[in-house]
This record gives sequence, C-alpha cells and structure tokens, in this order.
Amino acid sequence: MATLEKFSEIWARACERKGGPAIVNSLLPDTLSAEEISEYSDAQLLSVISKRVFQSGFVWRVVDNKWPAYEKAFFDFEPMKVLMLSPDQIQQRASDPTLIRHQKKTQAIVDNAYMIQQINAEQGSFAEFIANWPTDDITGLWQVLKKRGARLGGNTGPYFLRAIGKDTFLLSQDVQAYLTAHKVVDAGFTSKTALRQTQAAFNHWQQESGKSLAEISRVISLGVGDNRV
Repeated sequence: MATLEKFSEIWARACERKGGPAIVNSLLPDTLSAEEISEYSDAQLLSVISKRVFQSGFVWRVVDNKWPAYEKAFFDFEPMKVLMLSPDQIQQRASDPTLIRHQKKTQAIVDNAYMIQQINAEQGSFAEFIANWPTDDITGLWQVLKKRGARLGGNTGPYFLRAIGKDTFLLSQDVQAYLTAHKVVDAGFTSKTALRQTQAAFNHWQQESGKSLAEISRVISLGVGDNRV
C-alpha cells in the first residue's frame, strides 16, 4: 500500500474544484451522536433499512413515492407485526401493484425484522448496538449487517447507516476511484483485505483532521471524478 496523501492536500483539492472552503463545508454530511441514534425505535430502523434495500438498483424517487403505501402494508414496520405475516400475505404484498413487485426485496423486510429481533434478544437494543459500535471499525458493522441481515451487502448497509446519522464513509464510485488511483488498496473492494486497508486509511485521516468519516468521504468525492455525492 502506498504512502497516504495528507488530508490537507485532499481538502485543498476539493476546495479548488468546488470554489472554496465555505462551499465544501456546506456540502458536508451531518452525523448524530450515539445518544441520538440510540433513541430510534425498531420500527424506524426497519423502515430505513427496507427503503435502502428497495432503493438499491432502483429509482429512488419511485421508492420514496411508494413508501407511504409500504408503511401501511407493513404495519408501520413494527418488527413483531411484520414477523406475523404468513407466506401467503408476504406473496400478496410482493405482487401488489401499489407497491414494488419484487419477491426477494419484499421477503427482505421480514428477514431484517427477524435480524432486529435477534440482536435485541442478544444485545438488549438494536439501536444501541448500532449507536455504540466504534467508528474506527465501521466496516466491521458493515459485515455484521451483511451477514445477519438480508440484501445489506455492498453499499446498502453503509447507506442505511448514513441515513440514520451513524458516522461512516461510503465506497462511492469516486471514493473507490481515489483509493485505487492512490494505491490505498491492493485488492477488490468486496474483500476483507480492501476493507481493512480502507478503514485504516480513513482512521488515519480522521486522526489527522478531526473530521468525521462521513465528512472525509464526502471531501474525497468532491475532489475527484464526477463529484458524485
């Protein structure tokens, strides 16, 4: 792995491309404290997880427009109520024209409700489990969501965490392009080696800059490629 570029250089490049520090600062994402994240209800978390699953590979606007119908069809995403759905009821929802016809993503709502209930049983609170996970091992939390949840691999799990305010970087196309070009990683991004190398780099930049992982991720994106944020 190559010597890491200083974050001050990454920051300067983003500022040059976007028009100065004030503009870059205005584009940085917010994160919540552990205390704030721990206040989420299971239903709120299941709703966000499910929306991110459906948005993956789909037009986000369509999912947003249909989400009130999902809230109604899945009992406001209360996990215990979702888990009471019979296979026939799940199939009916998967073929409902007012929703999105996708069997596997519909089943994922139920499977992720089960994940939440299991982690509650083991840890006492799914929200607190997420809130208290250390950000210097955020890719470890990605792996838990991927392994124990349904359809939460790739960027879906990280996008869920970002949506609820948990500090995490994202492996967007621009961030991946930067990490590859600067030889920060020497393996495929789905590998544990690449995730470990990426985590180490972001931990270094965080200690250097005092910024959150989410902010660092955004600054990298603003300084390279097509500026997808």
